[in-house]
Amino acid sequence: MTSPPFTILRTEVAPALDLLTVPQGMARLQLGCSAVYDLLRTGQLASIALGRARRIPTHALTDFIRTRLEQEAA
Repeated sequence: MTSPPFTILRTEVAPALDLLTVPQGMARLQLGCSAVYDLLRTGQLASIALGRARRIPTHALTDFIRTRLEQEAA
């Protein structure tokens, strides 16, 4: 008796979402604490709240930089 052919089932998985702490975001942007919190407060830099913690998705940094570059080029 032969077994049926082996089939690999793939499930679509969303790419991992990298989250940064505010100090990590500060380091990547080379800005101070107040400047980063101002960007978060005004919505220029997206973030999420996890309990009392604030996290910045890495794509939010990329989007922020891209937007600023486009604004300065205009």
